[in-house]
Amino acid sequence: MQVTKYEHAALVLDEGGRRLVIDPGGFTRSLGDVSAVDGIVITHEHPDHWTPAQLAALVAANPSARVFGPAGVAAAVAAADLGIDVDVVADGDTRAVGPFSLRFAGTHHALIHSSIPIIDNTGVLVNGTLFHPGDSYTLPPVGGVVLAAPVGAPWLKISEAMDYVAAASPSKLFPIHEWTLSPTGLGMHLDRLRSMVEPAGAEVVTLAPGDTLDV
Repeated sequence: MQVTKYEHAALVLDEGGRRLVIDPGGFTRSLGDVSAVDGIVITHEHPDHWTPAQLAALVAANPSARVFGPAGVAAAVAAADLGIDVDVVADGDTRAVGPFSLRFAGTHHALIHSSIPIIDNTGVLVNGTLFHPGDSYTLPPVGGVVLAAPVGAPWLKISEAMDYVAAASPSKLFPIHEWTLSPTGLGMHLDRLRSMVEPAGAEVVTLAPGDTLDV
């Protein structure tokens, strides 16, 4: 399986020419021309993880694609009046779509501030190999995965992110959710994550938008 990273939190996974899209949001270039998409996972409803325009373009180009997300995502998509159904998933649910096995984990978005309501957030483990937590510190359901690790966000405190990646015990890590950081800040935060996992034998890879990685 190959993963291509796009801006911020968006990933496109490819298995034998079939594709799964995760979190095509407002900080990400248009993905409307991505073909052979069997599934689209939206971890939560915030616009940096999905937009009506991104989702509508993907489904128009891939009308048989199934869309997965927690209840908050389903409500947001319904409110956008796109005519797109969302298969509602929650912690512990599993699905199969094309060559992809999906195992969902987590229930809530990380706390931003006490004045801001906490929304649904459900991460996804793909083919038992790659875990995308969305905006949360939800641990992967299994150890030794390739972890798409959030590295910068209004809700993220670097000490907590360091504890998170150490507890996740990944075999490999690459940063996501980096578009809230300057290049200098990204380098500093990534060094902190690297210090927590490299001594345990994990490999840390930095992917620029458009870069791919075999997982």
